[in-house]
Amino acid sequence: MTRFHLLRKNLTRKKLRSGLTLFSILTAFLILGVLVTFQSAMDAGVDFAGADRLVSVNKISFTQPMPYSYYRRVAAVEGVRNVTHANWFGGYYQDPRQFLAVFAVEAESYLDIYPEFILPEDQRESWLKDRMGAAVGKVLADQYGWKVGDTIPLKSNIFSQRDGSQSWDFNISAIITADDPAVDTRFFLLHYDYFNETKSFRIDYLGWLIISVDDPAENEAVSQIIDTMFTNSPFETKTSSEAAFNKAFIEQIGDIGLIITSVVGAAFFTILLVAGNTMALAVKERSREIAVMKALGFSSPRLFRMVLAESLLMALAGGLPGLGLAWLLLGALSSQLGGFLPPLIMTSEVFLQALALMVGLGLLTGAIPAWSVLRLNVVTGLQRS
Repeated sequence: MTRFHLLRKNLTRKKLRSGLTLFSILTAFLILGVLVTFQSAMDAGVDFAGADRLVSVNKISFTQPMPYSYYRRVAAVEGVRNVTHANWFGGYYQDPRQFLAVFAVEAESYLDIYPEFILPEDQRESWLKDRMGAAVGKVLADQYGWKVGDTIPLKSNIFSQRDGSQSWDFNISAIITADDPAVDTRFFLLHYDYFNETKSFRIDYLGWLIISVDDPAENEAVSQIIDTMFTNSPFETKTSSEAAFNKAFIEQIGDIGLIITSVVGAAFFTILLVAGNTMALAVKERSREIAVMKALGFSSPRLFRMVLAESLLMALAGGLPGLGLAWLLLGALSSQLGGFLPPLIMTSEVFLQALALMVGLGLLTGAIPAWSVLRLNVVTGLQRS
């Protein structure tokens, strides 16, 4: 009989109890895989924010506009290398529930500030030349089956055209990709000039400014200069780093990190008690057998290692399938809710963190039972029923 065979037999001796414990561990790691991946996806905007990029918005709220003249005035600030602007379009495709991240931008400067966005040179030129052209992120294009050359009608639930229509037609001129799959490419970019000339209100207003600076160490100083420039004006500004802006935007729906930590922490504390109790009962029930093994020449350190190995095997047997189910669930969520959620990719970092937790769970739940085996007296063990 091999050592692994013995461990497996010990784990399956009480099939119902072991099965319920494994199911509990599986559930905990399923929750862990989904929630941690979701948090990583939501934090991607913070992680990939440029250290040299600032975002300037209306001080009242980022939903309030700013005059177009701010674009040129900010560009003249010392320390500013480049500046671009964007407007939220509030667009949807076919179904109002299928809202899209649609932005009206100044195309050339926008691409200069976001070098992580990649598109072929011929598509770039095509987009810059086509007034009705649009550049679409690859994930969004794949979701709807769009390709270069298609004409797409989008409606806005905020803006209308001067003729009263809320629908705009756009020619897809370019498909934008990114080097890192975690970079969100679920966006639709259209030309600000076309949007500004055709909309019925808020003419010559911007949503926010994106600013690149010469030296990231000067972020705070440049931010203060910009905000001071517009102090006491009807449209005061609030300028912060892009990472801080993205984080504040995410936290509008709550402190996701705290929520996820609380849920995962509660789940693992419960599973720690369940698995620890299972191992303690299993070892206690086998006290006589362990005493016999000691009498036959099995050393206490060897039996100590066997109990720890049994606990580790239980944690891995429940945790790995749980991560596998989380991976399948994340794939289904990405395909079904791609328009609402960033890319849900279980990275190797998430997997390694989960694997470390499995090992930690196995060691913690097996430590006390293994210690009791180490101290078990042969005579005392043989007397137990």
